[in-house]
Amino acid sequence: MLKRSPNYSLILLLVGVYLPLQIFVILLLVVQNHEGALNWELPLLFTIHDQMGEKLNLLAKILTRLGSFKTTTPVIAGMTLSFLLSKRWNYSLYTIMTFLGAIAISYTGKIIVHRARPHLWELVYQIGSDYSFPSGHAMSSMSFALVLIILTWNSSWRWLTVIFGSLFVIGIAWTRLYLGVHYPSDIVGGWMIAIAWSMVVLLMGKLFFTQLTNEKS
Repeated sequence: MLKRSPNYSLILLLVGVYLPLQIFVILLLVVQNHEGALNWELPLLFTIHDQMGEKLNLLAKILTRLGSFKTTTPVIAGMTLSFLLSKRWNYSLYTIMTFLGAIAISYTGKIIVHRARPHLWELVYQIGSDYSFPSGHAMSSMSFALVLIILTWNSSWRWLTVIFGSLFVIGIAWTRLYLGVHYPSDIVGGWMIAIAWSMVVLLMGKLFFTQLTNEKS
């Protein structure tokens, strides 16, 4: 996991928790007081839609399945089991808490905000009957990427996971906009709350294991 620096916790709290939560709350308030798309969203959505074609349709359908909780959850479960078998308790605790929390926040947020999904053109992808804000795919992909990045940060895999995680998150976001099943604010909202939750769990985990170590010493 991430190593500590003198102002480690303060920086994480400010940049990783406070700022993303501020952005999320602002988006939440705007979305709740504005029916349908926000002013800046429609031009972006139609620009992406103008690029549609059969090959891109197929690519988007394949990629979007990779970013769902249904796909990432088994991978996370496998990672957690691996950490448990190798007795890396802090890794397993961080992984499972981050992901289970992301799932709970995603579904709870959708029910509370109650934002309908966009219907701007004929969809080429079948979607469920759940709501739009925040995007579950955005939360799932961001949480998955952050878990990988944080757990490999002090290893030689750091930049590989950063590059992979960034491409994965952006790619999944593109599929949701391309397929017309989310507004851009759904994506950004999902990203922000996933970042904040991941950092909260990281800080809680650091505090817990520090106290545990102190008690044993």
